[in-house]
Amino acid sequence: MQKFVKGLILLLVVLCSKNMVGQPDSLFFEKEKLKTDEPLWTLKNKAGVDITQVAFVNWNAGGTNSISGLLGFESSLKYETKNLTWVNVATARYGVNKQEEQTLRKTDDLMDITSNLGYRRDTLSNWYFSARFNFKSQFSNGYNYPDTENAISRFMAPGYLFLGGGMEYGKNIEKFSMYFSPLTLKSTFVLDERLANLGSFGVDPAVYDEEGNLIRRGQKVRRELGILFTSAYESQIFYNIYLKNGISLYTDYINNFGNVDVDWQVSLDCKVNNYVRATLASHLKYDDDIKILEEAEDGDLVEKGARIQWKQILGLGVVVDF
Repeated sequence: MQKFVKGLILLLVVLCSKNMVGQPDSLFFEKEKLKTDEPLWTLKNKAGVDITQVAFVNWNAGGTNSISGLLGFESSLKYETKNLTWVNVATARYGVNKQEEQTLRKTDDLMDITSNLGYRRDTLSNWYFSARFNFKSQFSNGYNYPDTENAISRFMAPGYLFLGGGMEYGKNIEKFSMYFSPLTLKSTFVLDERLANLGSFGVDPAVYDEEGNLIRRGQKVRRELGILFTSAYESQIFYNIYLKNGISLYTDYINNFGNVDVDWQVSLDCKVNNYVRATLASHLKYDDDIKILEEAEDGDLVEKGARIQWKQILGLGVVVDF
């Protein structure tokens, strides 16, 4: 699995480098020059909801009535002078699904806050000295359905915190950027005692004696120091069709250096009009610290190791900018 992931990452880096070298400079989004020396604040908000409903009446092929909804919100606040940019982005998503004879189930859950501070020496350069903060978690409990008694994730279990500094290149940091940090601190929080004792999400598990008595509780925080590379690109590829591509690669210096955590998101937004939008998105993740648990014949959960995680979303809904 590790060789496969390394090969995939190498292929992605080569393709990204080839595309950037092969494209003329005019294809990149040019950074708009400030008309004044005064600092500029820019606030953008976007909220949307996607709803899918399926109903059957005397349908001879069979089927299950269902309804699902996905609520999303994104807010960005940008401060900019000639040589300094400070971009803050908060993203929240929550989705649910209800089918006949089943309880309400969660389909998406994300809390993401990013703050990026960049400084360049002069206006002729597109290279920034950059510091970045990122926090991710979720709003509610996650379950391995149909089991809704034992949560496999909660708010701040896990929670991820990235803090580091490095260099960033981008003619427009909002639409195209590459960021490299040789020193990034990654903290993984598992603030749930049961999950921490199980060693979920890479923290050290609890220690028991031969009789099953607890000797040492599981750790609730895991800290890593490593290399972080991110790249983000946004473009209008066809009329009213917008592509967003973002990838994050992280490897820890101390714990298994060279084993790379991957977080890759690609989305296509088709703008029908000012309010209606169709979305096709893909989210691929690999983290060697996240082990897949499967239920054994005796009912106990057995660890099966890390796996590639993939999520695909297709939705049609309403979006409002304000």
